[in-house]
Order: sequence, then structure tokens, then C-alpha cells
Amino acid sequence: MKLFSPFEIKTIRMNNRIVRSATYEKMADDDGFVTDKLINLYIKLAKGKVGLIITGNVLVHVSGRSAPNMLSIHNDFYIDGLRKLTGAVHQHNGKIVIQLNHGGRQCSPLLLHGANPVAPSEVYESVFKVTPKQLQQEEIWEIIESFGKAARRAKEAGFDGVQIHGAHGYLVNQFLSPYTNRRSDYWGGDEERRFHFLEEVYNSIRDYVGFDYPVMIKLNACDFIEGGLILEESIRIAKKLENLGIDAIEVSGGIVESKPEERPVRATIDSKEKEAYFREFSREFKKNLNIPIMVVGGIRSRTTAEDILEKNDADLISLSRPLIREPDLPKKWLKGKDTADCIYCNGCMRFMKLEYVKCTQLEKQKIPKEG
Repeated sequence: MKLFSPFEIKTIRMNNRIVRSATYEKMADDDGFVTDKLINLYIKLAKGKVGLIITGNVLVHVSGRSAPNMLSIHNDFYIDGLRKLTGAVHQHNGKIVIQLNHGGRQCSPLLLHGANPVAPSEVYESVFKVTPKQLQQEEIWEIIESFGKAARRAKEAGFDGVQIHGAHGYLVNQFLSPYTNRRSDYWGGDEERRFHFLEEVYNSIRDYVGFDYPVMIKLNACDFIEGGLILEESIRIAKKLENLGIDAIEVSGGIVESKPEERPVRATIDSKEKEAYFREFSREFKKNLNIPIMVVGGIRSRTTAEDILEKNDADLISLSRPLIREPDLPKKWLKGKDTADCIYCNGCMRFMKLEYVKCTQLEKQKIPKEG
């Protein structure tokens, strides 16, 4: 099976082509430090034969906190705990990449000590019901530098690489998208200038970690909102990144404000026809690029995953929600299981009501203890 053939991304040598896509866990402590609970989850993923683990989105700057109990890397204080995390994964022959993120306008003031979230432009956010503050020049450069410093800490902590979160309506995506970037300076006004923020973030990261260290990105193929990014522009962004030296691209789509059926985490994937809803986009990325392409989005069966690889629609298969329920799903696939137990009810996505991110269906099935 091609799914279980080895694959390499620069210095990362994976045992198979299954990627744990970045999945928020809500398992860091209140200050963003690594906990034993988080380490134990990652051990399960490594033992479950996930080829490459990408962490949940990790905070690079205090102005970008998009969720409670979010893992953090915006200070050197976090390095020791993160090193314990990578050490545990490596002890079980796993590979781990950290996803670097800033929430931008998709942050609640409740998580920012009452402050307004920041963004390229003051475009009202209808889900969080807030108009963000437009970033000033010095603030933009400070955030760019924070990505570079975070990558340096990640390398020191033993991560096998970093992934820039450039999708799902977070800050990098906000600068790329004409829907959220209404500026008319160096940072916006046309397609070329909207790319500058990501270009500077990438260059900052390379300045700190060099060109031998794997740097990847998660990118929206389409924002699925009027006036947002469309596939043609996303392909051009990807080509620019390839020319700069990006090592892999994970293809996704949608933002928080997109319609439910067009968001990154679509519900009720109950047939093979509904699986892999970003596959048509990754196919176009594969046609236009010569770097590894990951595809995420509703992939729950081994046969679908194999078909994607066999037809060269992607090089790697990214899974999120199925691994919340079954962190050992790759091992089960290897033994012959086809379809994941996850029913895509999205109960795990209602994280504000959960103590930590978990499969709520599995919780319902647990038999209560007697007495």
C-alpha cells in the first residue's frame, strides 16, 4: 500500500504518509505550558503509527491568542516543556512538527485581557462580533519577528520542523485575503503586496533556523467567502512559496465566517462521496507544483486515502477529527480496518464547553460505573 510507504520532507523521514493535521487540544495549562496530558496524547499518536504529527496551533505572540489553554512558544520559558514533548514523541519513533500561529481578528477580547483583536484592516468579524484594530507598521514587524523567534525556539526544543498556519482565517490568511486585507500600503492593495506579510514571516523564520530545517505551510485553496481568496490566486501564492524554498504545503480551505458546509471542519461525512472535500484543490496544487502536497478534510477511509495517493492528487494524507477518536487509526488501517469510527458530528469542535478536546460520541458510549 502506498499509504504505508516511506516519505521524506527534507530531513524528516516518515515511516508512512499519514499526517496528524494540526488539531487544537485544549490541553496546555492556563499559561500555555506543556502538560502530562498533552504529552500522553502525543505518545498515543506516535505509538499509533502516525507518520508525522503536527501540533495544535501554537501561540507566537500574546496579541494572537485565539483559544484558551493554547500551547505557547512566545517566550524562551516554554522551551524546556516543549523539549519534553518532542523527546517523548522521538522516544516512540515519531516525527513532530510545530504549527506556528497568530489568531488575528479571529480572537475574542476575553482572551486578550479585554483588548480588541488585531488584523490587517478594520473588517468586522461576524462570529466573534468584533471590529479588529488595524495593525500599525511597527506592530506588523514585531509579529513577523515573533514567528522567527518562535521557529528558533522550536528548533532548540527538538521539533523536526515548523508549519506556518496560513489558512482558516487566521492572521497570515487575513493578510493574503482581499476580503480581510483592505490596506493600500506595503502590506496590501494588490495581490503582490498582500503576499508581503507571509513572505516576511517566511524570511524571518529562515533567518533564525536556516535553510536545512523543514518549514511548511497550511494554506487555504479558497476562503469560501465573497471577496476572499480563490484557487487561482492561492496557486500563485504557492508557486511564490515554492520559489522561496518552502518544503511542503498542506491544502485546506474556509474561514470561521464561511457557510457551515464550506468551513474547514464540515459535518456528517457519512459516505465516500462526501470524503476528501479539498481533494479537487490538492489535485490542482499537485499539477502546478513540485513540492510535497498534503490534503486534509473529511478523509475517514483507508480506500479513499489510497485512491488519493494512487491518482497523484496528493503526496500525504492529513487527518484531524478521526485521530481525536482513534489516535491509533493508522495502526488499525495497517491491520485491515477501512473506515474510521469518527462520524464527523463535530462535538469535539465545541471546545469552549469541553474540559479538553475529545470525542463526545465516545464519551456517550462509556458505561457508567456502578455504585
